[in-house]
Amino acid sequence: MKISVRVSPRAKQNLVEPQLDGSYRVRVTTAPADGKATAAVIKLLAKFFKCTQSEIKLISGATSRNKIFRYVESTLDNKTKSF
Repeated sequence: MKISVRVSPRAKQNLVEPQLDGSYRVRVTTAPADGKATAAVIKLLAKFFKCTQSEIKLISGATSRNKIFRYVESTLDNKTKSF
């Protein structure tokens, strides 16, 4: 699943806001330096979607406010559930 995100760095609080068009606005308190804001966005998205951070992959927009992420379900969960 592709996730379109508009990032607002240096916000007052960390927040994920779903938008009407299916995208998300993510507000993070960290500054956009050395990928710290992107890492904070991944952490927030993982918490929002109730998955691990490794399941959220950045596809495009590493240095942009507009980013596209891909949510990749872990196949490990499916294997452990069958036992």
